[in-house]
Amino acid sequence: MSRATTIALAVLGAVWALPMTLAGLLAGLAAWAFGARPKVSDHALVFQRFPWGPGGALTLGNVILHTGESLDEDTLTYDCAHSGGKECVRIGDHERAHVYQYLVLGPLFLPLYFACGGISHRNRFEQAADRYARTGQGWWPWPASAVDKPQSQ
Repeated sequence: MSRATTIALAVLGAVWALPMTLAGLLAGLAAWAFGARPKVSDHALVFQRFPWGPGGALTLGNVILHTGESLDEDTLTYDCAHSGGKECVRIGDHERAHVYQYLVLGPLFLPLYFACGGISHRNRFEQAADRYARTGQGWWPWPASAVDKPQSQ
């Protein structure tokens, strides 16, 4: 794929994800008054030190709301957090996978995400984001082949 095609697709994806990006932007701007700090990273506008929520990060379109200091922090994969393992990934890589998912699915992302189980180790969106954070590949939540299929839990 040519660079021009890649850029055109990224722009179309950003426009498609714009409703969710605007929601993230509004939340981030509100949080700015309470100490959140904006930064561009991982193909998104990131609000670090987001003051609300249980901890971690939430991606809305091309905005990442992160309660920590840096997306370079490590976090447990969803499966490890569930099963007591110790495998960690860079949180920015995990959230970047969600940014890519939003670029393709736009406003359909959240309904599909919650239809697949919401915030859970069984959610194919979270499994794909963890896979991408571990390997740099496989951010799409529906595997292309039997080899890529998530393990049943």
